[in-house]
Parts: sequence; C-alpha cells; structure tokens
Amino acid sequence: MSAQTTPPAYRTAPWSKAIGLLIFTSRWLQAPLYLGLIVAQGIYVWVFLKELWHLLEGVFNLEHALTEAQIMLVVLGLIDVVMIANLLIMVIIGGYETFVSRIKVDGHPDQPEWLSHVNANVLKVKLAMAIIGISSIHLLKTFIGVGAITEQGAVENGEKYTSTGVMWQVIIHCVFILSALALAWIDRMSYHRAHAGETHDGVPVPIAGAEHGTVAAASPAPQEHAAAPPRH
Repeated sequence: MSAQTTPPAYRTAPWSKAIGLLIFTSRWLQAPLYLGLIVAQGIYVWVFLKELWHLLEGVFNLEHALTEAQIMLVVLGLIDVVMIANLLIMVIIGGYETFVSRIKVDGHPDQPEWLSHVNANVLKVKLAMAIIGISSIHLLKTFIGVGAITEQGAVENGEKYTSTGVMWQVIIHCVFILSALALAWIDRMSYHRAHAGETHDGVPVPIAGAEHGTVAAASPAPQEHAAAPPRH
C-alpha cells in the first residue's frame, strides 16, 4: 500500500497578502453608513415626539377636538414611525454584525434574541417582514382615511384617494408578501441541502434526535446462524 502524499505548500507573495488585507480592512468603510443610520434613528425619535405632542393637543382641545377616526390615524402614524425605527435597528445591528465586525455582547441580558444567529439570509427575511408590517400600516391608514370611496375619489386630511391608487397599494402590498415568501423559501431550500451537523450560514444544522436528548442507536450486529444439524 503506497504512502499518502501531502500536497505541496505554496508560498503566498507579500504583495498578495497586502492586497487581501487591504480588501478585508475595507469593510470598515461601511461603519460611517451605520453611524449615519443612528442619526436617522434620532430624527425619527424627534418626529415621534412631535406627533405625540400634536395628538395630546388635539385630544385635550375642547374647541376642535379630534374625532375617533383622526385619533386612530395619528396613532397608526406613530406605529409606523416605531416600525421604521425597528427596521433601522435591525439594519444597523444586523448589518454591522454581518458585514463589518462582531459585537461583543455575548451574555448581556439585553442581547437581542436574533443576534446570536444573524446572517445575511436571516437579515433579508427579517427586513422583508418589517417592510410588510410598514406596508400594512400604510394600507390600514388608507382604508380608514378613504371611508366610503366613490368613483371620483375621496379627499381626507388634504390627501386625495382614488380607487385606482388604493388598488395599486393593495397590489404592491401583495408583491411585498410574495417577495418575503420567496426569500424564506430560498433560505429553507438551502438549509435543507445542508447535512446534519454541518454549519449553514453560521447556524449548526440540528442532528435528528439531538433535540430530545437521544442519540440514534446503532443497529445490532447480525447474529450468526446456528449450525444446521448434520444430515444422516
């Protein structure tokens, strides 16, 4: 039996190492982008506080009090701001963790549940779900604002709604849902192609029976057949 031969080791040129290190370090160019999104997060906090103050003024104004429908529209606007802020948080934390550098928060009591297994596919699915939630809020605001819409359209709070515009809003919302389902389906297909025990996008594929604390028992060795009695 011939001895196994080890493949020859090739030395990497210094200039090749330098170029690879430069390309790897270039990921830090994205850090200012995520810092800019933090500034945008602060702007949304200011917008939320302004809308909340206008809501309080409208509720306690005895002369021109807001109606129930108007209050609902303002509250939906506040929820819309919160969901966009949640989307920003997922992009800032998840994007920085995936494409720039690890965030050392292991064991922190406030660590997000999804941060431990975040990757590009998980981040895309979560972003798609957040966009669907924001689109749902806008669609609900439209349904409340238009009321009984006619063929000529309806005007509510200075905005004109038409049946064609509402129809396109519903179509775009359905496209968002189909896109999220397609992303989740693609991720599920690639996950099923991985073997048990392997790591798929940073997440280990579970082994059958491991979640119940059991290990599949090996099949018993075949017993030897008893010797046939000698023939007379």
